[in-house]
Amino acid sequence: MESRLREQVPLCLAGAAAATTVVSIAAFEVLLGLALASLLLTKHSWRWPPVTLPVCLWVAGTLASSLASGSIHAALPQIKKLYIFAMLFVVYTAFRQIDQIRWLFYGWATGASLSAAWSVAQFSRKYQAAQAAHQDFYLAYVGARITGFMGHWMTFSGHMMIALLLIGALVFFAQDRRWSGWLIATGALIAAALLATFTRSMWLGAIGGAVYLIWNWRRLMLLAVPVLIGIVLLANPFAIRERVASIVTPHGEVDSNQHRVVTRRIGYEMIKAHPWLGLGPEQVGPHVMQYIPAGVKLPLPEGYYGHLHNIYIHYAAERGIPTMLALLWLLAQALWDFTRGARSSSGETRWVLHGGVAVIVAVSLSGFYELNLGDSEVLGLFLAVLACGYAALDSPLSSESR
Repeated sequence: MESRLREQVPLCLAGAAAATTVVSIAAFEVLLGLALASLLLTKHSWRWPPVTLPVCLWVAGTLASSLASGSIHAALPQIKKLYIFAMLFVVYTAFRQIDQIRWLFYGWATGASLSAAWSVAQFSRKYQAAQAAHQDFYLAYVGARITGFMGHWMTFSGHMMIALLLIGALVFFAQDRRWSGWLIATGALIAAALLATFTRSMWLGAIGGAVYLIWNWRRLMLLAVPVLIGIVLLANPFAIRERVASIVTPHGEVDSNQHRVVTRRIGYEMIKAHPWLGLGPEQVGPHVMQYIPAGVKLPLPEGYYGHLHNIYIHYAAERGIPTMLALLWLLAQALWDFTRGARSSSGETRWVLHGGVAVIVAVSLSGFYELNLGDSEVLGLFLAVLACGYAALDSPLSSESR
């Protein structure tokens, strides 16, 4: 009995921490600390995933950049955020079986669907308010979008993107078909919420991840993707078509096209000036005006300049090219491991690994246009997904299938 408790308590706490990433940042950080403490107190044998080295290099690069910046106090929020990386090791150590991972996926589907349902109510109120005020809904909504249980629409849409792809992996590849109907229903609700966020970067990531899943499921079904997109654009619910068109024809500065062009150019200047250790964590925003390139006119386009809206440019500018390369190593290593594992495995491990690949593809694509891994909630969820992928690779079912 005591031995079972030693195993179950850390597992439950780790699972609860991972599941609550889509519900509450406070809850998941507290539960992560409890899970970490329970693993230490029960003297579990720690497991170190193959991406441990790039994670360590990322941490070392962050600390080195903080010291070199001369602004340790300003860097403290990012130093504290390194705590979130414990999620990778806690979940990987606690989770050993595919059934355990399945229940965690169910937890993500449930939490994400509840957040999506709340966002639908938010959307309805915003639409009605714009109508009552005789405002153009698009112009009124882009700057004040739905957030679900989160504090910002980018965080919320990142959750919806990842949860939708994990549900797709379960529905397409799991042999155990229990609750498939419920998963499809929650997936439809989450997809609707993702559409309603108007976040083009997460739309891109979701499409990239979905194409990967469908290609490995039934390739002919890929023909349905442009048809489905065409139907949505023709139906044009709540100005979706205008949002898609804004990729090439923005509505002035309401859309962030020009703003993102400028932040990229500023980022390049920062990288050229500080290639090795960057400006330091939390130093990009305060120094934006010092790195405005020639040809960029003032005032700058409207938008948020606290970060550079691109994980590759931002982290290279903030922490240096070597630290950014550590992040790329982490993404590439996990992508390689999961892709190879999905091809050589069969049975229940495949849906976990395909889901992991789809999420990495989605996060990597959307990261070109948003600092998605800068949000603790999205980072925690992403790291938990990676941990599940590596736990699936190490499971007995995976070993038997190779």
